[in-house]
Amino acid sequence: MKYSNYQQLCMAEKQLLLNPGPVPVREEVMQRMTEPMISHRSDEFEDVYSQAQDGMNYVFERSTVTGRSSSSGGESLILNGTATMAMEAVVSNIVNDRSEVVSVVNGKFGRRFARIAERHAGNVRRVEADWGESVALEHVQESLTSETDLVTMVHNETSTGILNPVWGVGRILEDYDALFAVDAVTSLGGDVFCIDNWNVDLVVTGSQKALETPPGLSAIYMKNHVRNHIKGEDAPFYEDLDWHIRKSEQNQTPFTSAVPLFRSLAKATEVIQEESLPSRIHRHHRQSRAFRRGFESLGLEIFPNPTDHTVLSNTVTAIKLPDQVRDGNVDSFFSAVQENGVSISGGQAHLGGEIFRVSNMGSLSSNDIVKGVNAVGDALNTVGFDADVDTALSKVKEQLN
Repeated sequence: MKYSNYQQLCMAEKQLLLNPGPVPVREEVMQRMTEPMISHRSDEFEDVYSQAQDGMNYVFERSTVTGRSSSSGGESLILNGTATMAMEAVVSNIVNDRSEVVSVVNGKFGRRFARIAERHAGNVRRVEADWGESVALEHVQESLTSETDLVTMVHNETSTGILNPVWGVGRILEDYDALFAVDAVTSLGGDVFCIDNWNVDLVVTGSQKALETPPGLSAIYMKNHVRNHIKGEDAPFYEDLDWHIRKSEQNQTPFTSAVPLFRSLAKATEVIQEESLPSRIHRHHRQSRAFRRGFESLGLEIFPNPTDHTVLSNTVTAIKLPDQVRDGNVDSFFSAVQENGVSISGGQAHLGGEIFRVSNMGSLSSNDIVKGVNAVGDALNTVGFDADVDTALSKVKEQLN
């Protein structure tokens, strides 16, 4: 059986992934992974690395509504490891046990950045809000001192479906010497990100989100001046960014590279360039609005309560489970959605059994959005919640058109 026919058969049997990562991967990206194995120290692999790095530079620098570059100078590094590794690499190469860090926390991944910082820095101050709520910019400013070395923040908080005001924190940091590191794991490739205008120094992302690549790789974008702050010998051996920078100049990584994954990332970023980031961002915005309108038409309530400068995510939608589901029908609800051919995610940590989350990251079609809302509506009716599925689907299609 030819690979393309086999892949089509497999896709027909698989469910529609609406989880906030991994997301569905295009067939042409998967095909790149099946090419014959090569040495990770070969000229051929160096070409693959160069293509992937150029592609990541495009995504990091041109995630704007016009497609113009938002960076005055920097470079991406591709790491053999998921985004948590990249987060730790950023922190551990910048700070030490005498450093001061401020971490913005209003969800699971903001908390993760803070927990990483607490392992490497001597003084970490969290600026916190309840999950799904907004962090006040004035509270961030009050936490900063002239001794602050690093500020960490999540742009798109995957656990709660909100988009945090990175631009606002960046504006505050114009008056400080601290570096600004941002987790853009579920926004980059699907939403606007402006490096210079937002005063961002380091950006982290992962392959399996809006980049539409299988899990296993992450990437860091580093402004040129950041290299002067890197102390690779203080970092974990595998995360020495000095070493990664030197090897990237040779289109290599310090250790054995995941060759199939690099190939897939090179192809995925090529596809993103073909669509163009302005078009891709517009599509993600339209689809997220369609999800929200559809779920609200089913009688459901959006979970997060963003105020001030925080807004709803354009790549991840978080919805409160109604009382009829929370009261003993949570497992039945998720099983019913799965039986309808769709995979969604529940809440994380204390939000387990309280919310569900769907993603529109990647290259979902309008039919995929409709299918997702239909699956949730049917599942709600199965467990006893009165959902008007026909009206909801009508609203979704209206929004998508």
